[in-house]
Amino acid sequence: MRPADHLPDILDHAWSLLVRGGADRKSPVHTPVVCSVDNEGLPHARVMVLRKAHRADGTLRFHTDARSPKVAQLDGRAVVVLAYHAAEQVQLRISGTARVLTEGEPVDGIWNQSTLFARRCYLAENAPGTPLPGPSSGLPAWIEGQQPTAEQIGPARANFATLWISVTSIDWLHLANSGHRRALFRAGDGWAGAWVAP
Repeated sequence: MRPADHLPDILDHAWSLLVRGGADRKSPVHTPVVCSVDNEGLPHARVMVLRKAHRADGTLRFHTDARSPKVAQLDGRAVVVLAYHAAEQVQLRISGTARVLTEGEPVDGIWNQSTLFARRCYLAENAPGTPLPGPSSGLPAWIEGQQPTAEQIGPARANFATLWISVTSIDWLHLANSGHRRALFRAGDGWAGAWVAP
């Protein structure tokens, strides 16, 4: 169901989808596509898990392996996050600036709040994208199919990073047989919003 054709309500709707996406793994907004361009001008897109949307400070938070090539492709750069909620018939295209944090109290707190099983993937022996001789999870054989103990997971902390996106605009598009609607909101104009052609 489309929110009323009132720009403040639409902005509320967009953020509610993002907040729900960060909290509910069943939400289609939980796994958006994060897009960037590297130093050579080549585009990159990857599905990432939205861990948290903070409306008050206008940020989205994701987790990644600190050794991943995407860290260099994202850190300090303009990015676009693309999500589609089929039941709501809403596409969100969010622009912003990314920053990667690997150290400090906030990152340590996020790491400590994660389950041991969730932290297990950061025990991978090689950086993401490393060529392998055959199919593999990348995890050491001793932890395959096992939940690690707190002691075993300790070395994985060095591979954990948080990706924060400071949202600069939200492009909200509602698709409907009765007629599409599209609104664009920018941080630079106080999130007042404006209607644009779908």
